[in-house]
Amino acid sequence: MDTLKSIKNRLIDQILTTKNEALLKAIDSIFTSTQTEEKILTLSSEQIEMLLMSEKDIKQNNIVAESDLDTLLSDYL
Repeated sequence: MDTLKSIKNRLIDQILTTKNEALLKAIDSIFTSTQTEEKILTLSSEQIEMLLMSEKDIKQNNIVAESDLDTLLSDYL
């Protein structure tokens, strides 16, 4: 299995030796589209309360399996 370092080195070698401009633009596009800025989300007090209630339900094992929920919901549809 290739290590991360060997993959990076192989890609660098290929990038340095290629003359295919379309390929280089595609690689650049991939890197540009995958770069994400770290964003800090601000939750409302209602959202925080819902998350805390969810955590409490999980701790108290007050949960329903998705398949059971599908069955319950299908009765209303």
